[in-house]
Amino acid sequence: MVTRSLDIGATGMLAQQQNVDVISNNIANMTTTGFKRQRAEFHDLIYQNKIRPGATSSNADTTMPSGLQFGLGVSLGSIVRSHEQGTIQLTENELDLAVLGEGYFQIELPDGEIAYTRQSVYQLNENGEIVTPQGYRLEPGLNVPDDALDIVVNNSGEVLVKLPDQVEYDNIGQIQLANFINPAGLDAIGDTMFLETSASGDVQTGNPGEDEFGTIRQGAIENSNVNIVEEITNLIAAQRAYEMNSNVITTSDEMLQTITQLR
Repeated sequence: MVTRSLDIGATGMLAQQQNVDVISNNIANMTTTGFKRQRAEFHDLIYQNKIRPGATSSNADTTMPSGLQFGLGVSLGSIVRSHEQGTIQLTENELDLAVLGEGYFQIELPDGEIAYTRQSVYQLNENGEIVTPQGYRLEPGLNVPDDALDIVVNNSGEVLVKLPDQVEYDNIGQIQLANFINPAGLDAIGDTMFLETSASGDVQTGNPGEDEFGTIRQGAIENSNVNIVEEITNLIAAQRAYEMNSNVITTSDEMLQTITQLR
């Protein structure tokens, strides 16, 4: 039926528009520190069976090897987030902290809930606490003395400060990382932060460098893991797929026009 092809073409155009939305968001965040790119995955829709595979085709019990099935189009099945490591850029800022390997920093939100991030840029607030650019506290909370001359965060996440008239550095606390069995199941809430969900599994915490956790690199940031060449290629492919589905609708319309002109 011609009307079926119209519907199929429409589903294809809608799916590619959603694909372009995902790609556009990746490109827009190509310079966002700690951003993790997404990828659209598509599923074919249900099938209309004229003759089911294996149906009896004669009195001699012969069967149809393939049947007659008409697909009804495509839909967006899921949007998968890639949590692979972004490139590391050295900044020499003492509170720029990048994770090398697995793990997320833990951030206390204003409502007390814990969010997880690969954000690398931190600052000190008026209380000497290490916070995100939004002012949210890095957990577990650490207080840097007002008179600290230098701050060192080693690969194991220990925070050391040098105070006046002291030769040795004082250890003021330990940064811990969090991880999940399925990071793709985390719920993105913006500001490159995620929340735990039932799909992500329960949070597991530990010190950097231990078990499966990565290490911390002070004076560095983790860039977005968006590959701009790949995204532009995907954008061109999506545009061409959109145009071809549009052609399906145009062709179907011309066929309908031919039918209506029959006398």
